[in-house]
Amino acid sequence: MKRIVSNLFFCGLLLAVSMAAAQTNSNKKPNVIIILADDMGYGDVSGNNPYARTKTPNIDKMAQNSVVFTDAHSGGAVCTPSRYGLITGRYYFRVPQHHEFLGYLPPLIEQGRETIGSLMQRAGYTTSAIGKWHLGLNWQLKDSSKAQIPERDDKTATNTDFSKDVSGGPNSLGFNYSYLLPASLDMPPYVFVKNNHVIDPDVMLTADAYPKTLPETAFVWDRKYTNENDVYWERGVWWRNGEMSKSFKMENCLDTLVNQGISFIKNQTHNNPQKPFMLYLALTGPHTPWMPNKNFKGTSVMGTYGDFISQIDNYVAQINALLKNLNIDKNTIVIFASDNGAPWAEDDIQVYGHQSNYTRRGQKGDIWDGGHHIPLIVKWPEQIKERFKYTQTVSLVDFMATFAELTGQPIKKNYGEDSFSFYKVLKSRSVVPVRDQIIYISSRNMLAIKKDDWKFVDGLGSGGFTEPGKLKPVKGGPLGQLYNLKTDPLEKNNLYRQYPAKVKELKALLNKLKAQGYSKPTR
Repeated sequence: MKRIVSNLFFCGLLLAVSMAAAQTNSNKKPNVIIILADDMGYGDVSGNNPYARTKTPNIDKMAQNSVVFTDAHSGGAVCTPSRYGLITGRYYFRVPQHHEFLGYLPPLIEQGRETIGSLMQRAGYTTSAIGKWHLGLNWQLKDSSKAQIPERDDKTATNTDFSKDVSGGPNSLGFNYSYLLPASLDMPPYVFVKNNHVIDPDVMLTADAYPKTLPETAFVWDRKYTNENDVYWERGVWWRNGEMSKSFKMENCLDTLVNQGISFIKNQTHNNPQKPFMLYLALTGPHTPWMPNKNFKGTSVMGTYGDFISQIDNYVAQINALLKNLNIDKNTIVIFASDNGAPWAEDDIQVYGHQSNYTRRGQKGDIWDGGHHIPLIVKWPEQIKERFKYTQTVSLVDFMATFAELTGQPIKKNYGEDSFSFYKVLKSRSVVPVRDQIIYISSRNMLAIKKDDWKFVDGLGSGGFTEPGKLKPVKGGPLGQLYNLKTDPLEKNNLYRQYPAKVKELKALLNKLKAQGYSKPTR
């Protein structure tokens, strides 16, 4: 009898421990993984575009049991403004000063500014930023009496001391771990920075490691972004000459970054399984240079670009498979998005027979929707059981408020002022609009605002990569652009002169939101 009682007691104890463990696991905050593609158009996802010549079976599969956002927009029509908005929950025009020189620009996010990293850290998350940064770093100099960037045309060798640690990056902005490429993969310096330390400070010039052209090279329209000292092999396969670690390989960069992200997930799961993590994995593709690895080269009917899209798609498969193998997939939120529209000119549409920015006018950089309309898919198996299309407008800027509501934290007035939470869309399939307006920013700092069906552009021209970028108004002509996106989604019919009251209303709203001003960080 004593043995029976003892066994019953032991079984009861095991059951209690098991139930407690299950309760603890169910109460655990979800892990969050943001996979941010670089320059991938809405129409590059084959599930979004019935005429797509690119194929993304793994992204399409992910979308089958996810929230699919059909009117998602980036915080800017190019890399830096978009990433600033995603990380801070603020529009880029609120940055006090704009600096730009490839990968050498100084930090754009001030110390003390709340970020999604610091927000999630405060909620108990281990946070990581891996991949393309493009938000500036403080580089140290070889000679402090000289400028970092010499005043000469080629600007290849700089006064940067790569042996010394950098500052002002993710590790000082709420991220526990970082492994970065400073900017785009066509912009020097081509070095990896791990937790503020350049991994290989022994640098050379890229033009000394790679041939500038190939025997079969034929220059096309994107040659205009390079000069005679840069590397140009074919459409999309080019990069600027500049400083590069001797161990750095352009063709291996993207694999290296994704493998770092996979290692982070494994380490967090094995070493601290009870603590949630957030991984911001910013890919360098399909931004130029289009350099698919050997496993994907030649596998697409659309050539190099199609091969590269297939490689991006495979990364999504790898990460989702890893989560399932680690048994953490159900309570992990996986977000797939792009940082802006694709740089897909009319030449490309005709030559490739493919519309990267399907259903929208323009391309990367433009104020028209093709510049900032992006794919956005959110998978969360514990909460989202089947595909749900959300057709209302959201922005990457909205991650800040969404993560705040996810973790039960209020958004204070001094940060994230442009962010609106779409948490209820994920949690309860809400169809209610989460924001009543949205501001768009082009590469030439042209602004536009959309409210309801109307979009007002404060200027003439594309504001970006499509020529003409900016036009001067003429006497009696429109001073800007006004479109009804419900009846004219391709922004072909400028109604500026026909609806002066609507122009006045939207311009006043844009000016009001701009005047909310710059909020100083007080974290």
